[in-house]
Amino acid sequence: MVTNKGSTVMKDEYVMGIDNGGTVTKAAIYDRNGSVVSIASKSTQMLTPREFQTERDITELWAANIEVIKKAIEQSGIDASQIKGIAVTGHGNGLYLVDEAGNPVRNGIISTDSRAKEYVEKWQNSPEFLTDILPKTMQSIWAGQPIALLAWLKDNEPEVLQKAHTIFMVKDLIRFYLTGEAYLELTDISGTNLINVRDRKYDDELLAWWGFADLRAKLPPVKLSTDCCGRITDEVARQTGLCAGTPVSGGVFDISASSVASGINTLDKLAIITGTWSINEYVTDHPVIDKDLFMTSIYPIDGKWLITEASPTSASNLEWFINNFMENDRETAAAQGSSVYELCNSLVLSTTPEESHLLFFPFVFGSNTIPDASAGFIGVNSFHKKAHFLRAIYEGVAFSHLYHTERLRNINPDLSRTIRIAGGVTNSPVWLQVFADIFQCTLEIVDVKEHGTLGTAMTAAVMIGWFDDVFAASNEMVRVARTVTPNPARQQVYQDKYQLYKKLLSEMQSPWKSCSNYITH
Repeated sequence: MVTNKGSTVMKDEYVMGIDNGGTVTKAAIYDRNGSVVSIASKSTQMLTPREFQTERDITELWAANIEVIKKAIEQSGIDASQIKGIAVTGHGNGLYLVDEAGNPVRNGIISTDSRAKEYVEKWQNSPEFLTDILPKTMQSIWAGQPIALLAWLKDNEPEVLQKAHTIFMVKDLIRFYLTGEAYLELTDISGTNLINVRDRKYDDELLAWWGFADLRAKLPPVKLSTDCCGRITDEVARQTGLCAGTPVSGGVFDISASSVASGINTLDKLAIITGTWSINEYVTDHPVIDKDLFMTSIYPIDGKWLITEASPTSASNLEWFINNFMENDRETAAAQGSSVYELCNSLVLSTTPEESHLLFFPFVFGSNTIPDASAGFIGVNSFHKKAHFLRAIYEGVAFSHLYHTERLRNINPDLSRTIRIAGGVTNSPVWLQVFADIFQCTLEIVDVKEHGTLGTAMTAAVMIGWFDDVFAASNEMVRVARTVTPNPARQQVYQDKYQLYKKLLSEMQSPWKSCSNYITH
């Protein structure tokens, strides 16, 4: 901005957050108050070479990052020199391997991949897991984690591991391409079973137990979220329009990004994020070690931990249903100037929770807590129309989240009865109401469009000295936009349904196992 005497006053300053989810890459620019200046996104293709495998082409992924960065700058109308810091997040876990020159040695593997589940069973059934390993790692093992995928590659693609020079998570790979410097970041790596979470570092005994003593040299040094982890290179500046030399922070694990962007800036607040994954979490100052807990990971603040219950059982189940069974509806809605999501909402509203006992298990993308689970509707009869199937999906996804939060409340009975909710569900007032009625809790929706990009941008804001830590950043950059209160009249009907959901969940374990064996053989 310029004063009338022609002397210049300080230009506004901004930070950029980049988020590489399983299928969408986004870049967004924020000011100091957390207001979004511009945002650009690009879908990348999910490859499924075989059943249970989910991969992506790394070259396509990097090209998508260049494109969204460039687009976000162009749309913002600001000068790139006003962007003072950059940070990246992306889906946690999965596996991205490059050779010495930084070229991919194979496709990247996304965290929804379940090819390696036999290794998980073997490890979890070992008595040493409970006595020696869990106290160090503080988390369950599941098939989409690097340890399971590395074990699978060792047996099935040994030549790939031979060629690989560096092991990355997706965000660390993108940061490496931005800066030319290779690091892993602590919050992200703390959710992979690759490090000792208690001591916050690599552990030779742990790596040897997984069978990876020989891979230690391929794991880059670990940095903190708010550390400077390199600067934008000249080459990247040419490709994107960013200024060479702009510092890039460590960034943050996607579940931590969504937590700080939900305004979880005090202990015992509960956050729910609805996306591909059903993420349910709170921050505490003491780690939790529990064999039934999904994960204790390190939070981007010293001495804080994120306690998470999660599975890939959330809003993406609706996407799957729409993509496979509602293509015509999508076209019709678009022709009428509406959207298929509005149609889903009105169909669900045309039914009531009482009139149908149709239940949906939201396991289209599998489950990390029930290894063989698959999705399905139970209780279908001739009465049921498309509207009932949609209501069952809305309810089933909420039940899955409730199941996780119940486990969290068992660990910490003091968790707040007010819940911060984010992700796909917040775009649907009907679905939000279903959540509030099933939980019988007040829901707070924050004024944030993209939690991943904002949460990670906060680490850049701390790195450049805007704030002391991410709690302080969250205080300034996040505001509650609206609340949804539960309808007490719905409490009983949903309580009964949920009890049935839980009962069937345990009774379905044996049929799921049989199906899984049938498919495998």
